[in-house]
Amino acid sequence: MIIHTETQVNAPVDKVWGAYTSPEHITGWNFASDDWCCPSASNDLRPGGRYVARMEAKDGSFGFDFEAVYDEVIHHQKLAYTMGDGRKATVVFEAISETQTRVSVDFEAETMNQEEMQRQGWQAILDNFGRYAEALI
Repeated sequence: MIIHTETQVNAPVDKVWGAYTSPEHITGWNFASDDWCCPSASNDLRPGGRYVARMEAKDGSFGFDFEAVYDEVIHHQKLAYTMGDGRKATVVFEAISETQTRVSVDFEAETMNQEEMQRQGWQAILDNFGRYAEALI
């Protein structure tokens, strides 16, 4: 099952791309709620390159490394990757205008959590990204 999430960011596509792909920015937005954080990230932005983001509860009760390998990278347009468990995801950056960008993420659902819970979690992260990227302008 493929789950779709998207957000519209009031920023040009080059700024949105940079905020989404730069490790120094990933740590500022890659979490679903204020009680979580992303203390570190690395991103080798090329086909075959590896993406790793550490995600942790701020109280230290839980944490994990989100890992993926890029299958396709089209600058300012698309990222396709395979997660550590073999699931696939695609991120599309669409310039709506010179000052607005739509970011959509489609990902294969995992089987441990309900579909709606997964959608809400990924959407919350994407919404957090949108707010972060807009604040950079």
